[in-house]
Amino acid sequence: MDLIDDDEPRPGGPTNAHDFTVSELSGAVKRTLEGEFGRVRVRGEVGRVVIARTGHMYFDLKDDRSVIASVSWKGQVARMAVRPEEGMEVIATGRLTTYGPQSKYQLQVENVEPAGAGALMAMLEARRKKLAAEGLFDAARKRPVPFLPQVIGVVTSPSGAVIRDILHRLADRFPRRVIVWPVAVQGERCPADVVRAIEGFNALAPGGPVPRPDVLIVARGGGSIEDLWGFNDEAVVRAAAASDIPLISAVGHETDTTLIDHAADLRAPTPTAAAELAVPVRADLLAHVANLGARLHRAGTASAQLRAQRLRDLARALPRPDALLATPVQRLDRASDRFAGSLRALAQRKALELNRAGAGLRPGALRAKLDQRGERLAQSAGRLAPALTQSVARKSERLTTPRFAQRAQAAVTRHARDAAEALKALDRMHRSLGYEQTLARGFAVIRGAGDTPLTSAEAARALPQITVEMRDGRFEALPVGDAPKPKKQRARAAESDPKEEGAKPPSQGSLF
Repeated sequence: MDLIDDDEPRPGGPTNAHDFTVSELSGAVKRTLEGEFGRVRVRGEVGRVVIARTGHMYFDLKDDRSVIASVSWKGQVARMAVRPEEGMEVIATGRLTTYGPQSKYQLQVENVEPAGAGALMAMLEARRKKLAAEGLFDAARKRPVPFLPQVIGVVTSPSGAVIRDILHRLADRFPRRVIVWPVAVQGERCPADVVRAIEGFNALAPGGPVPRPDVLIVARGGGSIEDLWGFNDEAVVRAAAASDIPLISAVGHETDTTLIDHAADLRAPTPTAAAELAVPVRADLLAHVANLGARLHRAGTASAQLRAQRLRDLARALPRPDALLATPVQRLDRASDRFAGSLRALAQRKALELNRAGAGLRPGALRAKLDQRGERLAQSAGRLAPALTQSVARKSERLTTPRFAQRAQAAVTRHARDAAEALKALDRMHRSLGYEQTLARGFAVIRGAGDTPLTSAEAARALPQITVEMRDGRFEALPVGDAPKPKKQRARAAESDPKEEGAKPPSQGSLF
């Protein structure tokens, strides 16, 4: 291979360097790479695995810093004892080569040996066990998705094919209002954006300017485990588990599984399937309603026909109307035949009775009857006055008999006795409740001026003289602290009582 010395300027002049075509240069690189390395063994973690329709397998080998594209042909895949799966740590044996059409190098793998579970998968499994132990994946806490939501919230990238697939499927099945919260679906921004979107939808107030969704769809297309790693973030899983709005996870394809799938209320294998799970098929509902309407119409028609048939069957057991009316019609005919003759006979009989009555109404006969009735009335009036007088006499006699007088005297005596008993009872109550009974038990009533009862010792001391009432009478007394009687009063007292003359009168005692 001839190289051009870049230090020597060649401003458009002739040169002896060979001009390579693209294919020649690509072939030279391929030969150099294959000759330098030949057969190698590479240890790494298996990333995205794709099996083409031809049977060839394409996958990535990676570590924490680099990725090598790898390929195994159909025959090599069939001879592998262990097929590589995403997340496995393997040792791949093969040849390093290039792929000219895309200007990249790749490892053509002939054999794969397992070397471990892989760092990412081990981390993912540990996180899954931790969150499962907290109960975030329990089936009991999952909420049912509404049958026909009015508003659907979608958390995804607004520029990808996912949102178009969801909108197209919703339009085909049952058009609904869709609110899209744009997020980054991979990279460092992905977890924070998804958490913010889920919490933002839950923070919307019902009936606000922005309608609150009835169901949420978190969607993303397929990719490697690195591309989907944002949906394995612990914050994303906790936000999905804490969502009050039912959440459908549609991350990746059917073979892709992330931790948000376990925390979601429902998992869809693809974003399109998520749209199918969110709403029913409108045409199917219309067909179902039409089918129910048809069944209802058929049931109503069959019921009416059955009842009409039963009515006809019952009608057969009833007699015919003409048979029921035959006897009454005959009776009517016979009665109508006799009616004319009966009416003439009745008229003749009534005319004869009228003539007889008219014959008895001659003036002389009428005067005789009136005189006869007048005499009978006068006789009755003559008998009425004595009968009335006799009846009044009998009534008076009955009212003045001794028996009625005895009954009246007994009633008066009984009434007087009852009144006396009542008066005695009232007197006994008066004596038992009066203060005289209290005086009989040794108590006394102290009265002041105007015969007013005194209720305190202080009021009694303030008076010059008090009256004491006991059971057998009253007497005057002086309160404690009063001065002795004057000499004139003592002399008058001595004169009134000779026995006490020359003796010193005793002092008045105190009641207090």
